Amino acid sequence: MVGSSGGHLTHLTMLKSFLEDKDRFWVTFNKEDARSQLKNEKMYPCYYPTNRSLKALVKNTLLAWKVIRKERPDLIISSGAAVAVPFFYIGKLFGAKTIYIEVFDRIDKPTITGKLVYPITDRFIVEWEDMKKVYPKAINLGSIF
Repeated sequence: MVGSSGGHLTHLTMLKSFLEDKDRFWVTFNKEDARSQLKNEKMYPCYYPTNRSLKALVKNTLLAWKVIRKERPDLIISSGAAVAVPFFYIGKLFGAKTIYIEVFDRIDKPTITGKLVYPITDRFIVEWEDMKKVYPKAINLGSIF
């Protein structure tokens, strides 16, 4: 489970009941909200700010390489933001399947992260039918959170 803290992480933690019996770990910012939401969960802190930061991208790419080599995940799930990009691409190199959930507040325009991971994502989930015009291969599940 990879995502920025705040709303992205909150959305991912809403999937906890689905993940209850699964071996899992989290990659997110080492901030108070993440620490409280992920109490008793395995968490790897990633670097921020991620938006348009080449320095954070390089650091998170190195982190992704290290964590994915160690953990060997079968599946990587994210709802954004930018920290998902290196984890998805390196995860694919190691054979992981990926699921990206485009954020609920995007009704007809893509996010930068969505555009970057769309070409390699195994399942791309949107929550609005209009988003299928933006991401034709997406699956619209409606509001999933």
